[in-house]
Amino acid sequence: MTHAIILIEAERQAMATLGGELADVDGVAEAYSVTGEWDFVAIVRVREPEQLASLVTERLAQVNGIRRTHTMVAFEVFSKHDLDALFSIGN
Repeated sequence: MTHAIILIEAERQAMATLGGELADVDGVAEAYSVTGEWDFVAIVRVREPEQLASLVTERLAQVNGIRRTHTMVAFEVFSKHDLDALFSIGN
């Protein structure tokens, strides 16, 4: 599984609807509206690393209202939530 974080700058007119549109893109696990330099953060999970390129350059490129993106691929994933689920098996 490949995980990535995509920072997204939105066009002003797309601010109200872009979050839901991002969440509907296959491969986007979660989308957040955020403060600061970027407007949205998309958390991406794909089975193969090669799928990340098509997600960004094809699927996200077709979403209206995205001005620019910055993609960061995760080397390792750490999550308290995942650890809690692992240790609760059988309880």
